Amino acid sequence: MRLKDRVAMITGAGGAMGQAIALRFAEEGAALVLTDISENRLKQTEEKVASLTEVVAIRSNVLNLSEIQEVVQAGQDRFQSIDILINVVGGVRGAQMNQSIMEMDVNRWDDTWKLNLKGTVNCIQLVANQMMAKKYGKIVNISSIHLAGAKGFSDYGAAKAGVASLTKTAAMELGPYINVNCIAPGVIQTSAVERMNEEDIQAYKNQIILDRLGEPIDVANAALFLSSDESRYVTGQILAVAGGMSPHL
Repeated sequence: MRLKDRVAMITGAGGAMGQAIALRFAEEGAALVLTDISENRLKQTEEKVASLTEVVAIRSNVLNLSEIQEVVQAGQDRFQSIDILINVVGGVRGAQMNQSIMEMDVNRWDDTWKLNLKGTVNCIQLVANQMMAKKYGKIVNISSIHLAGAKGFSDYGAAKAGVASLTKTAAMELGPYINVNCIAPGVIQTSAVERMNEEDIQAYKNQIILDRLGEPIDVANAALFLSSDESRYVTGQILAVAGGMSPHL
């Protein structure tokens, strides 16, 4: 029960990683404030955790400040405060996943940056003030092992590097009371992997020391550590959860 009496807000809670984090946190005693852009996916996660803990689940788009403000307010009204913020929302928009810099559509570039950074900033701004007021808080952002760059994904790599940089700046500005850290997952078995071809998947596997793709629970366990008091002397860090896959962080 490492998160007993804590309240955790998780964005992207309907996706594979968000749901795994919600379940892991519920098992460790946290009350949950969950949000996702998909009402159906969010409902599925809510149903899975409802027997384990108290939960508030509200559909929202984290890029819309008023919508995410409603989620934060509902969490504070129900639980009085939010102790932990996990910013999961991210990814790449567009049907064509792999685009070179020379082919990159400007709308995809802008959308990817907004998706990975704007929602993270919105949530931090809305939650950090009350964390500072009570002199306690944990914020975990999700970057990527590809923050050092990935062929065909210049928009994604650059945006995730921005998340890592934002993490370090937030850690400096919100310390000493709030720990702000970042997880850089490798290739995790989510819907993004389902859209990849077998050749690309095998190419990634060849770079992974542990010889397997990651699972959402691997990211959830890392988030648990960074959200618990076991990491009280850890801040401003980027934790690679990638099975030894090692683009330079």
